[in-house]
Amino acid sequence: MVDNRHATALVIAGVLSVLASVYLSVSIGSPHWYRYTSPPVRAEPNATELRALQEEFLEGEFDEKTVSDALFRMNGTLGLWWRCVQTPTDAHWYRDPDPKMVMECVSFTLSQQFTPKYKEPGNHNSGEDMIRTYLWRCQFLLPLVSLGLVVFGGLLGFCACLCGSLSPALFIGLLHLLAGLCSLATVCCFLAGMDLLHRVSVLPDHVDGTLGWSLYLALIASPLHMMAAALLVWAARSHSQSYYRMTVYRVA
Repeated sequence: MVDNRHATALVIAGVLSVLASVYLSVSIGSPHWYRYTSPPVRAEPNATELRALQEEFLEGEFDEKTVSDALFRMNGTLGLWWRCVQTPTDAHWYRDPDPKMVMECVSFTLSQQFTPKYKEPGNHNSGEDMIRTYLWRCQFLLPLVSLGLVVFGGLLGFCACLCGSLSPALFIGLLHLLAGLCSLATVCCFLAGMDLLHRVSVLPDHVDGTLGWSLYLALIASPLHMMAAALLVWAARSHSQSYYRMTVYRVA
């Protein structure tokens, strides 16, 4: 038998869990974790160079230096699974004071997610940068682990509802706590990886980088998961104590 307080806590925890999962899923699938703002191009030689860089970015083989240069110079945005640049629709766009631009995106393949990073981006002879390599792999895997933990917890919760039992609530709360930590670790890995990339790369003049809204969504998902975990743990422990008191009272 579940009283109203515990039932309310479980409902609120479920809503928080769903919100956190939606936020995290949207952030994973969007390319707006980090955004670069580049100065406009006014000369034809620079425009020709950017066209070649655009073709290499969209159609060439994956190379970290090429990708980074395109992001730096073409108002690029970067996500966990996507990389995008702004490309002009007009061949002589550099003559227009306000050219029309469109966003073109390329997804990271599974093999590219696990491609080693080098101490000098693009230079395979410089040696593998283990820290950046594993930070990138963690930022790819941890959000998937987080969503997997929540889905597993949801299945356990559904089975517990069918059985009318609160016993698994403590374990489900711990799963949500781990999911929140994984979401937070994803953001930390991404920020650390970007900081290290900027240290080993040469950013062009007047290029600014800012955090995107997708990163903040993932950051919001973490405390939501943890709040859901706290409610689940409280409901489980409070129900257990109430059941113990009731049992003692009946025996007495």
